Amino acid sequence: MECFLPDETATLVLGSRLAAQITPGMVIFLKGDLGAGKTTLVRGFLQALGHKGAVKSPTYALVEPYELDIAGTPCAVFHFDLYRLADPEELEYLGGRDYFSSESVCLIEWPEKGAGWLPPADLVVSLQPSGAGRQARLLASSPCGEAVLEALKPLLPDAS
Repeated sequence: MECFLPDETATLVLGSRLAAQITPGMVIFLKGDLGAGKTTLVRGFLQALGHKGAVKSPTYALVEPYELDIAGTPCAVFHFDLYRLADPEELEYLGGRDYFSSESVCLIEWPEKGAGWLPPADLVVSLQPSGAGRQARLLASSPCGEAVLEALKPLLPDAS
């Protein structure tokens, strides 16, 4: 599925609508160049789940944890930024496997840096500049991801 995001507000809205459809246990890859809007999408996602504070990309910490509710159920949401990761094996040394469970959601920027170590994504969101805005491409990689895309279709009237 693809949709055009004309501005930052539209990117926040996409993140919010995505958050409303996810279930614990999901892994979401976020792809795009520097400044493409990945962290903005995560901000919309986290705010929709009730996060009130600032949302920054965890470039140096690699992961930022959030304790939130998904459909009334407590859920850990982990926001990864692997941009500075030198080797995927570093994730093992950081206890990375502990983050991926049926009771958490993992949003991963720069997933290609963790290739071979990360679990497969349920959903891949790619953001690319397009004119004054961004083009978002969402690709399901699991039945859970497909269910999310089906639920998103009526919420994104210009999606194709």
